[in-house]
Amino acid sequence: MKKLLLSLLALLLTLPSVAEDGHRLWLRYDTLNLAKVKVQGTKAKAQSPVEVAVNELRLFAKAKEITLKLDRAMPDNEGFRLTTDARQRITISARHDIGLLYGAYKLLEQQHLETSAAQGTDFTPCFSLRLLNHWDNLDGSIERGYAGESIFEWFHLDKNLIREYARANASIGINGSVLNNVNASPKILTAEYLSEIKTIADILRPYGIRVFLSINFASPMALGDTSTADPLDSSVAAWWKKKTNEIYRLIPDFGGFLVKANSEGQPGPGDYHRSHAEGANMLADALQPHGGIVMWRCFVYATNHVGEDRVMQAVSEFKPIDGKFRSNVILQTKNGPLDFQPREPYSPVFDQIKLTPNMVELQITQEYLGQSRHLVFLGPMWQEFFSFVNPKQLRGIAGVANIGKDRNWCGHHFSQANWYAFGRLAWNPYEQSEDIARDWVALTFNNCKAPKKESEGASTIVRMMQNSREACVNYMMPLGLHHIFEFDHHYGPCPGGTRPDVPTVWCPKHYDQADSLGIGFDRTTTTGTGATAQYREPYARTYNIIDTCPEEYLLWFHHVPWTHRMKNGQTLWQNLQAKYNQGVGEVDRMVYQWQQLRPLIDEQRWREVNDRLQHQLDNAREWRNACLDYYGSFAEKCK
Repeated sequence: MKKLLLSLLALLLTLPSVAEDGHRLWLRYDTLNLAKVKVQGTKAKAQSPVEVAVNELRLFAKAKEITLKLDRAMPDNEGFRLTTDARQRITISARHDIGLLYGAYKLLEQQHLETSAAQGTDFTPCFSLRLLNHWDNLDGSIERGYAGESIFEWFHLDKNLIREYARANASIGINGSVLNNVNASPKILTAEYLSEIKTIADILRPYGIRVFLSINFASPMALGDTSTADPLDSSVAAWWKKKTNEIYRLIPDFGGFLVKANSEGQPGPGDYHRSHAEGANMLADALQPHGGIVMWRCFVYATNHVGEDRVMQAVSEFKPIDGKFRSNVILQTKNGPLDFQPREPYSPVFDQIKLTPNMVELQITQEYLGQSRHLVFLGPMWQEFFSFVNPKQLRGIAGVANIGKDRNWCGHHFSQANWYAFGRLAWNPYEQSEDIARDWVALTFNNCKAPKKESEGASTIVRMMQNSREACVNYMMPLGLHHIFEFDHHYGPCPGGTRPDVPTVWCPKHYDQADSLGIGFDRTTTTGTGATAQYREPYARTYNIIDTCPEEYLLWFHHVPWTHRMKNGQTLWQNLQAKYNQGVGEVDRMVYQWQQLRPLIDEQRWREVNDRLQHQLDNAREWRNACLDYYGSFAEKCK
């Protein structure tokens, strides 16, 4: 315990005394050393969640007497209960040690927010799996990373930084971390890397975080140990069992494998005319004796689907084999059917796959939403997803992380809010995004210089955050437009774009379909690809008819004439122009609002956010001008 306490103190001493660089995230607690903490029913063993909980409370809690109580009568999950008696003595009860740590962080959060839950309230996680997916490469780079290099610096691990990372995740209830890119290097499974992974797992374990790995399906062949990667070949199955046993000898609580197979050039069972189920089951059999799981990604579009609408391919691929997977296989599906667009309808995989467990994959890093250069709070987008997909039907939730070695972790100070919001929604997907934003602002910008105006300033920031996602949709791709980004880097507009070296299905022109008649992608069952039929009712019927399709998805499902009358009585072209102008106007308003907040925000963070907002405004104008100029070349001829 003493060693861990000294480690926590060492972390605190490294923090700057004046500069506000954002490194403390939402954990901006003052050291108080007031609390006397007792433990009942368990022990604060070295390097355990209980030891971490005791030390956090001793350092930061305002209450003078706190009891951590292991209660075997409580539900068998990672939840907890907070109670306070008449003498203001607080008890944190939980069935498991990790619940006591989560309860400790909830208590610290409540004292900081000056709130409290009703007596006897149980805090219960909705999902048992609450994971971050890191797309970090072995060379330190991060695919779709916008906050510097990877915090996992192989063979030069910064243990304090990883401990800070673990602490931040535990404070919002995240319990798993996939350390490497889904486009995985086979080297991650070699002995030298597994030794490093063990070190990381040892750091994360006291914070209740299990380690998972993305794997390359062809690893045994790529490493020269087999002549094939055919999942039905006995030598391949034996290799995976041996490798899995090796991992568990080093890391007894290893979580399992995340697999991207037969998509975007990645190897997989399809290379041998085997199904995804046969590939996943081979790995599942290796993991099953250890309690490990396979998370098999449904993001596929491959050569065997030539000519099929890309948004339909996941259902086409996985529905015929639904129910043929081992019990420890979970299908991991992106929230939308295409690729993390600013707005997509939910993926129909969640309607069509009924016999195999599902988990949802969200993207915290803003690949298609301005990356870390735009202030875009993703809480409203994720809340929108959960309005269509019942969380109780999902086994877990994964978020593609936006974390790097930048001092503020996420590149943009407000991108931290998306990491925080993911954790909150992973615990309770029924929470309102506005409540999450309000708490994050109070926890993060608590150093306002004008206390009497603090609540007014906080409300302004919350409004900025809540409006930011819709603003992004409007200045990029309103009314259901999608995938019209610049090639490769996915930043900036490219309406109608084509390139001879790029497959048609990756080109913006393929998706906006703008021509002299109209704009939008026809996915109806009458004249289009038939993608609407993959949805459950009433959505299949609603999306299929132009007059009933929600206007926010209109151009996703329909090729619409420029002169089509919208619900407000104006034409599609008039509405498209208005949306683009609204998006730019909202960013302009955000810039003004932030400038008015300058007296309330520390100078460093105010200036860094202001610079990003100015850039965002320029980029929003670029989007509007490029799109309206291009689409106007068609629409203006139809007057």
